[in-house]
Order: sequence, then C-alpha cells, then structure tokens
Amino acid sequence: MARGNQRDKAREKNLKAQEGVAKKQTGDPRKRLEEQANALKAKIAAKQAAAANGGAEAAKK
Repeated sequence: MARGNQRDKAREKNLKAQEGVAKKQTGDPRKRLEEQANALKAKIAAKQAAAANGGAEAAKK
C-alpha cells in the first residue's frame, strides 16, 4: 500500500469541510422566489430613482 492512510485522512478532512458548507437552496421554494422577486423589484426601483435624479449619467452605469 503506497499511500497509507492518506486517502482516509483526505476523506475525513473533506467530510468535515462539507459539514460547514450550507446547502444552496433551503426553505420553502415559494417563499424563496417571493423574496428574490421583492429584492429584484427594490433594485429596479432604486435604479429608476437614480436614473430620474441623475439623468444621463445614471443610464451609463
């Protein structure tokens, strides 16, 4: 056996690291989509307000 317990230690290290990583999508899907939609609406409203106040300069960004 050329590698010894190196493979096992690497697996243990990886499992420990994976425990700390949060899942990508948690919670109720409808609620998550609703929150994303609200965030997008707020972003669009802020951009429109900046465009109204800043004129042509805000449109470039």
